[in-house]
Amino acid sequence: MNKSFLQPLDRTAIALILILSVTIGMLLWSGDRSSSRVRDFSWENQQIGAEDRGFVLTFSRPMNHTSVEQNLRIDPPLPGKFSWAGRRMAYTLISPAPYGSEYQLKLQGAKDKFAKDNQPERQIQPFTAKFKTRDRAFAYLGIEGNNAGRLMLVNLSAKEPKPITLTPPDLVVTDFKPYPLGDRILFSANPRSFQRQGLLEQSLYVVTTGIAPQSIDAPSQRPEPAGKITLVLDNKDYQNLKFDLSADGKIIVAQRFSRRNRADFGLWIIKPDGKAKPLKGQPGGDFKIAPDSKAIAIAQGEGLAIVPLDNPDDKPLDFLPKFGTIVGFAPDGSAAAMVKFNTDRTRSLYLVNNVGVEKELFRTTGSIIDAQFDPGGKTLYCLLTQLIPGDEFIEEPYIAAINLETSQLRTLVVLKNQRQAQISLSPDGIALLFDQPVTTVQPAAAQSDAPRTDSGEAILTSRLWLVPLPNASGEATSTPVQPESLSLAGLDPHWLP
Repeated sequence: MNKSFLQPLDRTAIALILILSVTIGMLLWSGDRSSSRVRDFSWENQQIGAEDRGFVLTFSRPMNHTSVEQNLRIDPPLPGKFSWAGRRMAYTLISPAPYGSEYQLKLQGAKDKFAKDNQPERQIQPFTAKFKTRDRAFAYLGIEGNNAGRLMLVNLSAKEPKPITLTPPDLVVTDFKPYPLGDRILFSANPRSFQRQGLLEQSLYVVTTGIAPQSIDAPSQRPEPAGKITLVLDNKDYQNLKFDLSADGKIIVAQRFSRRNRADFGLWIIKPDGKAKPLKGQPGGDFKIAPDSKAIAIAQGEGLAIVPLDNPDDKPLDFLPKFGTIVGFAPDGSAAAMVKFNTDRTRSLYLVNNVGVEKELFRTTGSIIDAQFDPGGKTLYCLLTQLIPGDEFIEEPYIAAINLETSQLRTLVVLKNQRQAQISLSPDGIALLFDQPVTTVQPAAAQSDAPRTDSGEAILTSRLWLVPLPNASGEATSTPVQPESLSLAGLDPHWLP
């Protein structure tokens, strides 16, 4: 036994055991001195949109929450709120990040949960990353020269933000709606030759914009060239009227009536497989798809029915008997702006939420044309009209902001000497677009292929304007707004999502 203990191999093994034991003891005594680090940043090198309201940082070890929150920097600043779950920190933005910007996130000087003040080596490894938002871009209808009646696009974030034409000269676009990523636009159009004859023979098409925003939930794709057109719904057997596109871009609902049977009038649905099918049992009243893309609000007699899109024959999810139409949905579907037609010939704008609370915001003798919720759900931007005193029935449009908590209405822009207008709120909530059409009822103009108002007046020309909004958070402010001319001739502007 003694001899065996003195063998060289045994002595070496015992020496190694002693050295390792001492080393382990020293480590246990002094603690782990390896520095913590950021393992993952969910927005790193990503492009985000208005729907992306928060990011997550994942750390290699438990962190001192206060030290992380005090040392996190975003440039330009993006106000938000912190929350924690183990080694994961979530940062939720108070309002969407402004479009057309690049941001840098930095974190240094933060400590892990078990670090002491006299252990500077326990600070986190410095971390820096970048992300950006989508381009600031919008589409509109051309009104002058070769661009009259054609779909146009302007990318304000491009090096040269010049308008580009998306549709061919033989089509007159009547309405359009961008897809959720802004890479395509769904539009209805009439052949120009039929437009001149006053015939409604419009079909539905999709056109590419040349913009390829990235989505965090989907792999990035190469952009298709702008102006690539695909037919979605023809007009051989049915005339196509109004249409709507779901928020997820997967469903189209169109109002149609048969050329052979005038009683065959109603709504049709087009799902991702591309096949158009009638929504059985649903009359063709005014309609709007809900933000969840699973239901549709339809005007039915004296009221609004909320009908499931998957099973339209089922009993309506809800019926609101005192409202005539929906003018706007909150982006998250939590509320809607609805119009009630009162017996005294006035109209009331109501805020109706998803738990059934109905709140009258204001009453008017004019019209309630449009209402768009700001991203934070605190302000409703409205296109309204007021009656001009006199013998003739004349309505003057104006743009107003309503604080949804106080119901206080503030007039932003009065559109003097104007009969019609369209507004569009940017997805980041910091600007409004509106048009300024000039119309005529002259017979010669009515025979041309010029675009027309809902009342049939020919639109001779129109200018586009931008309204910077002084406070995107929806808080009360008395700062005056000053519309800026974009020096563009066009109609019906729509921001890309």
